[in-house]
Formats: sequence, structure tokens, C-alpha cells
Amino acid sequence: MTTVARSESLFLSTLPGRYYYDSAIYELEQEKIFSNMWVCAGRAGSIPAKPGAYQVVTIGKESVIVVRNRDGALHAFLNVCRHRGARLCSEVAGQLKGSIQCRYHAWTYGLDGRLIGAPNVMSDVQFDRSAFGLLPVALDTWEGFIWLNLSDNPEPTDAQLSDQIIRRFGSYKPFARYGVGELKIGKTITYDVQANWKLLIENFMECYHCAPMHAELCDLLPGFRSGKTYGNGDAATYAENAEAFTISGKASRPPLKGLHSEDLRRYYGEVLLPNILLNLLDDHVVVHTVWPQGPDRSRVVCDWLFDPEVMSWPNFDPMDAVELFDIVNKQDWEVCEMAQQGVTSRAFKAGGVYVPSEWHIREFADFILEKLNARSATHGLAEPGWRGVGRAATPVGSVEQP
Repeated sequence: MTTVARSESLFLSTLPGRYYYDSAIYELEQEKIFSNMWVCAGRAGSIPAKPGAYQVVTIGKESVIVVRNRDGALHAFLNVCRHRGARLCSEVAGQLKGSIQCRYHAWTYGLDGRLIGAPNVMSDVQFDRSAFGLLPVALDTWEGFIWLNLSDNPEPTDAQLSDQIIRRFGSYKPFARYGVGELKIGKTITYDVQANWKLLIENFMECYHCAPMHAELCDLLPGFRSGKTYGNGDAATYAENAEAFTISGKASRPPLKGLHSEDLRRYYGEVLLPNILLNLLDDHVVVHTVWPQGPDRSRVVCDWLFDPEVMSWPNFDPMDAVELFDIVNKQDWEVCEMAQQGVTSRAFKAGGVYVPSEWHIREFADFILEKLNARSATHGLAEPGWRGVGRAATPVGSVEQP
């Protein structure tokens, strides 16, 4: 038996238990994180390319309409009538007939947000209708995703998103080869998880749990059995007998067009804070969009993305890929819900610990504390890739609370 001597602590501290269930902390996260950062609102392709096609999403505490104007471009507005504050669109998605009309008093807005109708008011010379258009929300599309930002002066999306990719891969080029922006949704599954959103992010960032929980995953990616972390452009590789990331391990689709030979038979995972989990495979991409629903509840929309040309084949069937990750997802949600049940205990009041293979998660904890102004972060924005390598060195018991 070999004994390893360490000069530093074996463990780093997690956030205190209440960060995973306290309603006041949850509300602060909605204000400081989800109302101030670019937040993913799904794939642009999920909104039909027709004027008036829309979807409604909740970002922070705000309901937001994302709608296509007459030119087909996407715009976003707060889902509130400027007259008396009524909710405008109550359905999750739909098709408008050329305008947005409030059912309460029939104030009507163009698809560009301008007020174009207000009964018995529009003709009044003292009424400045230009002052009563819908309040816009910053919107950008990045790699086929819709990103919304509620802040008054949002930073460029690249400063938040591309920088995270570059930290993971060393440059943007390896990620760009996957052509994520050109891929289309082949299958979507929505999961309701009885767990705090941060537990889902933390679970995705480590594979210490993979050997006991993910037999099917480890059969295809055996490097995960050891809990190994992959960062700095490194990736997990398929088992020798596996052709693809499918339930059978057999390939039924060609590799994505832009990939190089060194990209084949590899798996990359990446977190794009605050709410995207990316899984890059050589013939498809899996995207988890995490939607906090409360201090102890989350919704995860999982999209399987494929080459649209391959999707047009008569025999295209995504289910060999879907079935595998659906199994992995359900295993992950089970353990996240188990963790949620324990974080309220006095045994977890001061939090738990990260073992060395989980140390990189500590940077995510520091990110949360920095955003909540709970303390000055001792490190910059994390390299938040799944199995990423962190540099945090916060010892057990040193977490400060807001």
C-alpha cells in the first residue's frame, strides 16, 4: 500500500447548503445572474421562419416575447402592455396575425414593438405613441442559439460566450468545426427535475460519479470510469469497439462535415454559463438548456442536433443517439434529486467537499459568489468545461455567505 503525502488540503469546500434551497438566494441569482448575463432561450430554428411566429420565455423574473418581424428577423420584448400592464401573450408559442394585441383594452403593437393602435387615444394630439412601444430586450443569435439579456448595457455576446469556448479549446477553431449554428433539432425531450439548477451544473462538470452511475456511458467512454477530468482541449475517446455515441455503439450517420480526422471518435463536454450544457460528438451534438424553476426545481430542455442534409434522408432516425443520452440524463437527474434531498440537512449546513478530481467545480462556486457579491472572487471566470481543470484552492470552511 502506497501512502501519498499532500502539502495542501485534500478537499475544497462546496457552497453552504442553503445556496441550494434558500428562496432569498434563489431570488438574488435571478437578479444578479439571470437578469444581467446573456441567457440562452433555445434554438432560433425552433421558431418557424414566418412573420409573427413567436415563443414566450421567462428570463429572471421577466416574461419575454421572442417574435419574428415582417422580415423574419427575431426581436424580443417584455411581455407587458404599456397601458395597464396586462400580459400580452399567454401561450408558450404561437403564430400572431401581423401584430401583438392586448386583450384587455385592445392596444396593438407592430411586430417591431411600435404602438400602432390604442382605441380613442391615438388621434389625441397630446398622445405621443412613440413613447409607449413595447420595451425591447437585447437579443443576439450565436451558433444558432437565441441569447437574451435584460441588462441596460449588455456586453457583447462574444465576451461571455466565445471567451468560454476559447478557454476550453485554446482557440475557437476546434469548436467551429462542429458547425453548431447550422445543425437542426432532430429530437427534443423536456425533463422536470426536483433539484436546484446549480446541482445540475455541478453534476455535469465532473465524472467522479460516472463509474457508479453511468454504466452505459462508461462502456462507450471508458476513460470516465476513473473519474478523469478532460480540459485544455483534451477529450474523452470512444472504446476500441465503439463506432459512434449510440446505444449500440454502431454508426448510422457520417461524421459532421467540418470535422478533422483528429476530431473523430471523441467526446467534448462544455458548460456555457449560465445555462447551457454542450456535448460534442462526431456525428451529432446534444444541448441541455437549464431553466431554473425555483430554489429546488429545474427544467431541462434537451435537444439532439444533426446535420440537416442527413436529417433529409428517408431512413434518418435519431433514436439510437437519443436513447443513450436519455438514459444518462435520467441517471443524472436521479442523483441530483438525491442531493437536493440532503442539502437541507444540518449535516450539510456548512456545505460538503470537492475531492481532487472535482476541484475545478470550486471555480463555479466562486463564480456564483462573485455574481451575488457575496465575496470578491479569488479567481477569474472559471474554465467551466465538463471535466475541466480548475485552479481554485479554497480550503474547507472558507466560504463567506451574503
